[in-house]
Amino acid sequence: MTDTTSRRPGTGCGVKGIILAGGGGTRLRPLTGVLSKQVLPVYDKPMIHYPLSVLMLAGIREILVISSPEHLDLFRRLLGDGSRLGLDISYAEQPEPRGIAQALTIGSGHIGDSQVALILGDNIFHGPGFASVLQDSILHLDGCALFGYPVSDPWRYGVGEIDDQGLLLSLEEKPSHPRSNLAITGLYLYDNDVVDIAADIRPSARGELEITDVNQVYLEQKRARLIELGRGFAWLDMGTHDSLLQAGQYVQLLGQRQGVRIACVEEIALRMGFIDADALFALGREYGNSTYGAYLTEVASRTGDEGGLTDGFTEARRPESAQRTWSQPPRKGR
Repeated sequence: MTDTTSRRPGTGCGVKGIILAGGGGTRLRPLTGVLSKQVLPVYDKPMIHYPLSVLMLAGIREILVISSPEHLDLFRRLLGDGSRLGLDISYAEQPEPRGIAQALTIGSGHIGDSQVALILGDNIFHGPGFASVLQDSILHLDGCALFGYPVSDPWRYGVGEIDDQGLLLSLEEKPSHPRSNLAITGLYLYDNDVVDIAADIRPSARGELEITDVNQVYLEQKRARLIELGRGFAWLDMGTHDSLLQAGQYVQLLGQRQGVRIACVEEIALRMGFIDADALFALGREYGNSTYGAYLTEVASRTGDEGGLTDGFTEARRPESAQRTWSQPPRKGR
């Protein structure tokens, strides 16, 4: 378990990001026979682009990708060091999948003395003003912040009960008689105390380091909040054949109806001020004559060097703590 983080000055919003892209993907076999689940295509992009886009919308630029030893090189080849997107991406091995909370112990060196956002590699989040929700949640973070999504079948999920101020009152794992319909999603924000909390967690009866146990510590300290993602938001888990297909259809339908690309990490990098329009144009040209590449060059040409814009549905704004823009030579042939 090595944390191979490298550092470039001037990156980040003071919060580190972790994407947990491990697991065997057994529910998706034979698709995952030789590939990591998180590199499977979800309409027009690899699955891991979706959680990566969430961290970027939060203003996070220093990101650790955790995966199994046999798959880690796939992510290195796909994402590189992140500099093309104005990010600092590093990698660490998870030799065996032993629970979500293991990501916090593997990534403790990456977290350092910062706050951290942990996201599962097979989750899609999408909705109006989501960037604002994320950035405000980080700005006011005191303990941990979880994200709840109303579901019609809460007995299939971990469920959170809250008071009228959003303070978490109870956590239940697949309850027979749920106290609420708010499912706990695969996105977690923690202050730096989580490093010590995760280190003290012991394996459960199934031999895993449970993220629920981490959250329970914050709940008992009355420092856990649950932020409801209500009407207009979508949360999709891509862990089965059906849900993978449905996620791709969702992305396709909204993209074609609205003329925008959901979770387009290159465009988000521009909107957040991580790169400039020249860099986006160059990225679009790298994709050749694909419709995805054409979209990027069109966005770059239309927006020029202006950042912090909105596409009418998914808001991307540059947080106050975001820093310098990564520049590349002016584009030609426009």
